[in-house]
Amino acid sequence: MASSRYFIKTVVSRLLTLVLAVYITVIVANAGGYIDVIYKNQIRFAVQSEIARNPSFANLPPEVRDKFIEERVQAIIHSRGLDKPFIVRTLIYLRDALTLNLGRALVLRSASGSSCVRDIILERLPQTVLLFTTGTIIYAVLGIYLGLYMARSAGKLFDKAMTFFAMVTSVVPAWFFGIFFILLFSFYLRLFPSGGLLSVPPPTTPLGYFADILYHMALPLFTWVFTFFGYWAYITRNIVIQVSEDDHVMVARAKGLPEKLVLFKYILRPSLPPIVTNVALALVGSWTGAIITETVFEWPGVGRLYYEAIESLDAPVVIGVTTIYAYLLTATILILDLIYGILDPRIRAGR
Repeated sequence: MASSRYFIKTVVSRLLTLVLAVYITVIVANAGGYIDVIYKNQIRFAVQSEIARNPSFANLPPEVRDKFIEERVQAIIHSRGLDKPFIVRTLIYLRDALTLNLGRALVLRSASGSSCVRDIILERLPQTVLLFTTGTIIYAVLGIYLGLYMARSAGKLFDKAMTFFAMVTSVVPAWFFGIFFILLFSFYLRLFPSGGLLSVPPPTTPLGYFADILYHMALPLFTWVFTFFGYWAYITRNIVIQVSEDDHVMVARAKGLPEKLVLFKYILRPSLPPIVTNVALALVGSWTGAIITETVFEWPGVGRLYYEAIESLDAPVVIGVTTIYAYLLTATILILDLIYGILDPRIRAGR
């Protein structure tokens, strides 16, 4: 019964948080009606272009043609609810955002020529997941493994060397290492391409196509893992060392329990919540890519889409990516809450 109440309360709480967060985003994004002005100008331009291409309107008097254009524009504005009060419109935008009806981009287009924001994002998302989610999983697993080893050999040479490495890679951004590795491996050693997703022209066979993607992905993937695995090792080391000094661990060791049992039952399990949190947030963050890193490697992912949208002032794309990230982040936090309830029964009991 307590578990059911905890599950229901958690789901309802996170859903309300999602709705509130998206609604605040809608209000902030439409401050002063700027987005509404963009939409209205877009509608007017589309109607004017359509009339200009129609030869049946060419011989009409200018005032008749302008009147028809204005009536058509106002009809479309009315059909989209842009003539309603601001509060009412924000509720419409909230409904559209929650149903992922993200509208159309002002400037950017997908590879197929679609201006639908959802199509543009979904076209870029697989590339970002392929590179950054794969890299996140690799550096998380490698970092956690090395962190456990560092904790068991705290104060020794390996621990000191990895701590120094983690400090350096935490200070230097990934895109800087990316530029350095491009100079080293692409221009001097000529082992990997400097950027892009595929060769030009791309391979025609499915196996060759996939292998070419992996070949282009190798250098940015190595850069991403190289930048972050030391930080993860250092964080894991500190968490494990801190838990190792707790009273229940000292009591377990005083009872003469085997060290493996102490490590897995009394140290690792209490250490899991913060580690799981870091892994989950890193994974959901990887789905949005990295703006500068993707730009350096010319990787066509969501991060580079962010850059292109900001550069071209394409507000609907920026808002669309932000809304999808809000969904992903809320879902991740919800899953984390449920996992915490499994790992720590005190959370389910509300203590």
